[in-house]
Amino acid sequence: MDGSPDRRPSRLLRLAFAFYLALAVAGLVGLGWVRQGPLPLALFLVPAQLPADLALGLAAAALLAGVWELGRCHLSAARELEARLAEVLGGVGRDEALALALLSGLAEETLFRGALQSALGWAAATVLFALLHSGPQRAMRLWGLFALAAGALFGGLVAWRGTLAPAVIAHVGVNALNLLRLSYRRGPAARG
Repeated sequence: MDGSPDRRPSRLLRLAFAFYLALAVAGLVGLGWVRQGPLPLALFLVPAQLPADLALGLAAAALLAGVWELGRCHLSAARELEARLAEVLGGVGRDEALALALLSGLAEETLFRGALQSALGWAAATVLFALLHSGPQRAMRLWGLFALAAGALFGGLVAWRGTLAPAVIAHVGVNALNLLRLSYRRGPAARG
């Protein structure tokens, strides 16, 4: 033992990778089924509009992070949810938090805004997204409500811009901010 941190992916990251890979595959299959053919690059990003999509995605991530921060300051359910998530994510370091943010943002946007919004419409995809993030406990219902607002925003960006890029950027951004904050909340031993 040389005292250096273990750099193997945690069990949580391996499970998350498998889960999000399954979501991404389901999203790509669903997109292929809805589109009845090859998937164009423009579905994921339009190079000429990437600077604007990047700015919109980052602004949406900052807005959602600000909304969550307000909730955290004023709602005990938000603090309770964060405490639970910090327990689950206790061993996640910076690199794993960023990997989880990237995996979840890409996979969920491919499935929900790509396949489901294309097939079922904005409202149905938004509600399904919120249901995936909800549960029976009070704190989980708050997370579902936050996901409803985030999903509505992500879906609106996709409908407006015609590409998944701004929604993916926003989703990855808000997840990265929150996961990093939760990993730092656990102290220096949790950081990678």
